[in-house]
Amino acid sequence: MSDRISSSDAAAPVAAYSQAVTAGDLVFVSGQIPLNPESGELIAASIEAATRQSLHNVEHILHAAKLSLDHVVKASVFLINTEDYAGMDSTYREIMPEPFPAREAVFVAGLPKGARVEISVIAHQNR
Repeated sequence: MSDRISSSDAAAPVAAYSQAVTAGDLVFVSGQIPLNPESGELIAASIEAATRQSLHNVEHILHAAKLSLDHVVKASVFLINTEDYAGMDSTYREIMPEPFPAREAVFVAGLPKGARVEISVIAHQNR
């Protein structure tokens, strides 16, 4: 059995999914694109700004579960442009605490609403 987690401080889902669900001691945060939760606008000025907004959305959802980025054990990053990798990685390094969680970065043909980046995470409540 899983519980749904949501935060009004993060961007609302753009399709049929929960912002996050729990399963045992794990919290699965759905992919977060860089939508500003207040305006609903896509942040696309730079990959750094987009990455920052995506991670802030993740962080707000984790806070709704009484967790932080320190609890993340796995991150998945989806990018539409290989040239955005370095900018995403530098911003990710600024925001994610060490030791960094396991991570993959996957290049895809497109993301919802034309986003440049989408980030999902798995957090462990006892980390």
